[in-house]
Amino acid sequence: MPALPKVLYPLYEARLLRDLKGVPQPKHVAIMADGNRRWAREAGFDDVSHGHRVGAAKIGEMIGWCADTEVEVVTIYLLSTENLKRSAEEVDLLFDIISDVIEHLSSMELDCQVRLVGHLDLLPEVVSSRMQAAAGPTKDNQGIIVNVAVGYGGRQEIVDAVQNLIRAEAAAGTSVTEMASRITAESITSHLYTKGLPDPDLVIRTSGEQRLSGFLLWQSAYSEIWFTDTYWPAFRKIDFLRALRDYSHRSRRFGK
Repeated sequence: MPALPKVLYPLYEARLLRDLKGVPQPKHVAIMADGNRRWAREAGFDDVSHGHRVGAAKIGEMIGWCADTEVEVVTIYLLSTENLKRSAEEVDLLFDIISDVIEHLSSMELDCQVRLVGHLDLLPEVVSSRMQAAAGPTKDNQGIIVNVAVGYGGRQEIVDAVQNLIRAEAAAGTSVTEMASRITAESITSHLYTKGLPDPDLVIRTSGEQRLSGFLLWQSAYSEIWFTDTYWPAFRKIDFLRALRDYSHRSRRFGK
């Protein structure tokens, strides 16, 4: 789509919102907020941390956009287990920025319920404690549920779910023979990081990459996927609404 003059954005946004009236909308949107570093480099910044900070500010803004839609749950991928292998300097910066994001979301007027999803044991204790201290008081909030995926890996989540399921069955005295029959898709689902929540209807990935990169591997089995070349710091409300409009035109078959 050709770039619009900024003066036309409000008109186009209003049109998109009209297009969404009375059509199927996703209840759970998962977002891979990708392209922060590339955005910073292409914008001429020598310090790529600027991209991370601008991208972090975009998250609260995006949660605010959901107020005009039927979205009830957002899961946003901020730090993968692979990201932990970056330089110590960048990882420490990301810990600080993500902690700030969680504190900001927890204090927003939207009354968000912030949940941390990931292998938090992989994070330094001081970092995970800060994140949990911010998210914990939001558990009874009635606004949109925001899952922050940090220290997250899709394969690790499935491993953790199966291990926790086996531990629970062993603690209940289930025999090895019986235990095999207790390991089902439903029982594994009940031990995922996102247990109790619906699977994402729509997965959005920014930056032009067209792969899931281990994000919600189990939960996104039948999700609709929407890719955009736009880097996350440059992602706009009209991009978000276009993704929702595109979703409304798709026929979900769930493998049938």
